[in-house]
Amino acid sequence: MAAQAVTGCVEDLLPLVGLFAVAFVAATVLPAQSEAALLGLLILGKQSPVLLVIVATVGNVLGSVTNWLLGRLVEQYRHRRWFPVSEQALARATGWYRRWGRWSLLLSWAPIGGDALTVAAGVLREPFWSFLLLVTIAKAGRYIVLALIAMGLL
Repeated sequence: MAAQAVTGCVEDLLPLVGLFAVAFVAATVLPAQSEAALLGLLILGKQSPVLLVIVATVGNVLGSVTNWLLGRLVEQYRHRRWFPVSEQALARATGWYRRWGRWSLLLSWAPIGGDALTVAAGVLREPFWSFLLLVTIAKAGRYIVLALIAMGLL
């Protein structure tokens, strides 16, 4: 009986851990499709859509926080091969960021340029709490809209 309970708990937890991991990686420049993972789990219907959106959002926001931290250290590591954003992408994102300010972080969900914006925010020393608030709004908004579409409510 106890073994079945543990197995059921693990079966419920593994998809959430996987979704978190994919969402985290997708917020960096590594290739990952958190939207596809979220949609797949929504279609399966085994977990609460609200829980899935929360897990995806937290993972994606924490990935963006990693980018922000890398941006804070950019001068030290910018020319390293593993640095997650090319010089060109960083220059473009920095230009956008300088033009539109912190509000450009509302585009951090975008598949092209969004990750670079989060690095640029770190480079330009955006305060952490305003960064976190705007990126969370952007990332959660994307996942909420996606979930509503998948459930036929939008």
